[in-house]
Amino acid sequence: MGEYEINKVEMSGNLKGIIPPTVTPLLSNGELDKKATERLTKHLLDGGVHGFFILGTTGEISSLKPSIKKELISLTCRLVDRAVPVIVGITHTALDSSLKFAKVAKENGADYVVSAPPFFFPLDQQDILAYYTRLADLSPLPLFLYNFPAMTKCSIEPDTVEELSKHSNIVGIKDSSGNGVYFQNLLSIKRANPEFNVFVGPEELLVQSVYSGADGAVAGGANIFPSLYVKLYEAVIAGDKEKINRIQPIIMEISRKIYACSGKSSSYLSGIKESLYYLGICESNICLPMLSVDNATKEQIRHNLEKIIFKIKTLG
Repeated sequence: MGEYEINKVEMSGNLKGIIPPTVTPLLSNGELDKKATERLTKHLLDGGVHGFFILGTTGEISSLKPSIKKELISLTCRLVDRAVPVIVGITHTALDSSLKFAKVAKENGADYVVSAPPFFFPLDQQDILAYYTRLADLSPLPLFLYNFPAMTKCSIEPDTVEELSKHSNIVGIKDSSGNGVYFQNLLSIKRANPEFNVFVGPEELLVQSVYSGADGAVAGGANIFPSLYVKLYEAVIAGDKEKINRIQPIIMEISRKIYACSGKSSSYLSGIKESLYYLGICESNICLPMLSVDNATKEQIRHNLEKIIFKIKTLG
C-alpha cells in the first residue's frame, strides 16, 4: 500500500464496526475510474472504517460488467493491503458465476464473500437453504448471507438463517430488511452462536442494533463521512449517550436530505455519488439501467450537503 501508513490487522475473531458498502467509481464511458477508487480507498481508511464491502447494492453489482468487477476486486485488495478486511459481493442469479467471482476474490487476497439469494425466481425457504449450503460448500472464502427482500423478492427467514449459521463456512449475515422484529430474531441466533456476525444495513438503526448486540453496520453514508459513522459506533460501544444524541440527528438528516433527494429509484445512489463528487473523490456517474437525478436535484444535494458538513464540524 505504501502511501497509507496503517497497521495491518489480524483477520481472526468476529468482524465489528463500520463497514461501508463502497460505491464503484465510474468514468463517463462506464469504465472503472481507478484514480477515484484510490481516492475513495484512502478517504475510507483515513476515516477509520473497520472493513470494506465492495460490489454490494451501493456498488451497483447487478449493473456492472464482469471485467469491471474483476478490476475493482483486484485494485481494492491491493490498495487496502490487508489494513482492514475486504468483503466481496458475489450475488448473481447463477451459482457458477457467484463461485467464479469468489475465486477471483480469493486469488486477490479478499477475506470474505457475501451473497444475496438469486433474485429472478421467487424462492421458498427450502430453495434458499439448498442454495446457500451449496454455495458455502464450494466457496473458497467464508460466506456472509445478505437479506434484502426489497431487491430479491424473498426473505431468508430466521429458521433458515439459524440452520445456515451452523455451516462451518457461513460466518454471518447482513440484514437490509429494516424489519426490527426480524433483526431481533437474528440477534437471538447470535446469542446462541456468538461467532456468527450480524450487521445491520439501514444505518438509521445503527444505534439500536449495536446496543442490542449487533456487530456493526454496513453504512452507505460512511462513503461520504466515514469518521462520523465510526464515531457513532464508538459512542454506542462506550455508552456515550451525549455524543449519540449529537450525532444521530445528523445521520437522520443524511438519510432525509441526501438519500431521499428525489422520487427517482436512483435517489439513494445519486445522493451518495453526488456528495462524493462535491468532495472531489469521484464523478457522479451511475451505471445503466438507472439514470442520474436531474440538475436541480443535484444542486439541492450539494446545498444540503454543505449544511450537513457545517453541522459535523460543530461536533468537534
